Amino acid sequence: MSKTSKKAAAVSRKARIEEMRRADRARERRNRIITITLSTVIVAGMVGWGAYYINSANEKDEQQAAAAKAPVNGEKTWEKKKLTQNHVQGAVDYPMNPPVGGDHSQAWMTCDGTVYNKAIANENAVHSLEHGAVWVTYNDKAADADIKTLSDKVSKTPYTLMSPAEDQSGPITLSAWGRQLTVDKASDSRVGQFLTKYVQGSQTPEPGAACTNGLTAS
Repeated sequence: MSKTSKKAAAVSRKARIEEMRRADRARERRNRIITITLSTVIVAGMVGWGAYYINSANEKDEQQAAAAKAPVNGEKTWEKKKLTQNHVQGAVDYPMNPPVGGDHSQAWMTCDGTVYNKAIANENAVHSLEHGAVWVTYNDKAADADIKTLSDKVSKTPYTLMSPAEDQSGPITLSAWGRQLTVDKASDSRVGQFLTKYVQGSQTPEPGAACTNGLTAS
């Protein structure tokens, strides 16, 4: 091969090598761009999902907080400041029946999921409400099956008590301090809502006070 041919071959080989290097560099640039783009998309997606999850969680918390503050549908309320809390002797003339607060006996009824088969004194039951209990009462309009269902539920729920109250107007009544709900059936979903909301609820004048070691029915 002549010197001229060798020189031409070397130049051609050098050109091919340079072309290969340019192709490699271009491929590396493309790969870097693809990697960066994918990483950006993934990070953006993760950030977007994180923001969505946080917003959803915040919205759920806000909804639950609003539900916790909202009254149970159909409940009656009395202002706490209008319900006196004096310890008195003897009978008290309450403006509602069953009572949901006001002056009361110094002794509370035991309310540790206690089911009484006979009527109990309002003045002792009101003291239990002051301690954060929910008092479930019923009359002869309530079905036997509903009384059994409520008895089972109360017996498993601390800070509750249950007793008959023949002079109340509705079949089944749930009373907390300043709150009261009347229902026809134990299956009414509001029964559970009322118990969840008001057993040791925010309406309680003396949260954490004892519901044990009180009076028991004779």
